[in-house]
Amino acid sequence: MVVRTMRPEAVVQVDRERLDHLYAQLGASNAEQIVSRAMEELAARLDKVERSYKKGQFGEMQKAARSMIAISEQIGMETFARVASDVNMLATQDDGAALAATVARLKRIGERSLLAVWDLQDASV
Repeated sequence: MVVRTMRPEAVVQVDRERLDHLYAQLGASNAEQIVSRAMEELAARLDKVERSYKKGQFGEMQKAARSMIAISEQIGMETFARVASDVNMLATQDDGAALAATVARLKRIGERSLLAVWDLQDASV
């Protein structure tokens, strides 16, 4: 018997135009502060989703996921927003396997999205 380990690749989409518009609208300094604060909030809420999932606190998990949708959309993290929306929806359904897989996907997408936005922010400086 051969046992294979799956390593899912998470492809993320960041709306560069949305970030550029934010920078043009607010100026570089203000936009950097907003984006940095948003990324800190997303990281904290991503942790909250994971902790809530492990404790079976699905209402808290939904609350964190819903707030992640709005924040990630604001700074152009399209894939992150979509997967957070999936977690929010699945938290109300009776499909533990789908919820577990989607929470794991949110973690992968979240980490990669945060890195992608950091990279874009560094490139625009």
